[in-house]
Amino acid sequence: MIETMPALVNYSSSPGAAELRELPVPDIGEDDVLVAVGAVGVCGSDIHQYGGSHSWAVRYPVVLGHEFAGTVVKVGSRTCRFEVDAVVTAETAAVVDQMSPFVRTGRYNLDPGRLGFGYGVDGAMAGFVKVPERLLHRVPDGLSMETAALAEPCAVAYNAVCESTRIRPGDTVVIIGPGPIGLCATLLARLSGANPLVVAGVARDGARLELAASLGATATFSSSPETLVREVTSLTDGYGADVVIDTAGVSATLELALSLVRPGGQVTKVGWGHDPCGFSLDPLVAKAVHLQGTFSHTWAMWEKVLHMLATRQLDPSPLVQRVAPLSEWADCFQAMRQGQIIKAVLVP
Repeated sequence: MIETMPALVNYSSSPGAAELRELPVPDIGEDDVLVAVGAVGVCGSDIHQYGGSHSWAVRYPVVLGHEFAGTVVKVGSRTCRFEVDAVVTAETAAVVDQMSPFVRTGRYNLDPGRLGFGYGVDGAMAGFVKVPERLLHRVPDGLSMETAALAEPCAVAYNAVCESTRIRPGDTVVIIGPGPIGLCATLLARLSGANPLVVAGVARDGARLELAASLGATATFSSSPETLVREVTSLTDGYGADVVIDTAGVSATLELALSLVRPGGQVTKVGWGHDPCGFSLDPLVAKAVHLQGTFSHTWAMWEKVLHMLATRQLDPSPLVQRVAPLSEWADCFQAMRQGQIIKAVLVP
């Protein structure tokens, strides 16, 4: 058995504090499995954490990476569902309080004590990762490692679009932010019957907005907030969108969402932003808007997403614009940070 492995370690909160290190292969407990990582996606949160611009607590030093698929190479003595050589992907709630009321009612994604891969425990930008068996899902036959690694962002988007938000065929839906989550949300909103389906970005998002159009958006805009509100209003009966899904990683877009939504409509916020909002919430009250946050995912969502990926009902593969060895992580992070590519997948 291999004793050491390369791993991308985020070692402090200072910007740029990450490097490849040689670490021991993790020891597993009775309820764990050891997974040889076949592919791991680069998430915007990895880049924010690497840049020191994140808004969540991190247990340094930590191995980055929470979007992954791989092969089981060792199983704990109390595991029973997965055998050696099984191809798997995994949810992210690596540590939860089993006695929490949220865990006991199946909402473990909301457990306040939850720790996830890549910030709370060591993640999958490494040769191997230790995973509690309860998190594992079997990868359907015929699904590549690279696509299976996208199950996690797809599950985040599925929660936001299909579980937390009610979209009916013919609803006007606006998605703010054409990043990976926004583009996955575009795919799922289209499948849910949204029409018109608008994706909004900023001036530098030209290539992403073109991809959004190819994925099913009926209109894309990179205009100013005031112009965007006029354009969306013109697409509807004059009152705005039925649903606005905010996937942008800034707080200010919530104000835009409240301007875009119609009275009695829904605003779902997925994107994280640590800056203060700095605006009045009176439109939320005046319009009687249903405002909600959505976070992470659960077992049932993953199973639906994996089925959709296997049947090609959901195909996020156009988002992946670079597949590279782990040694090229810095180039991939930089390319995503500068908007040169939408999504990179690393192969340890």
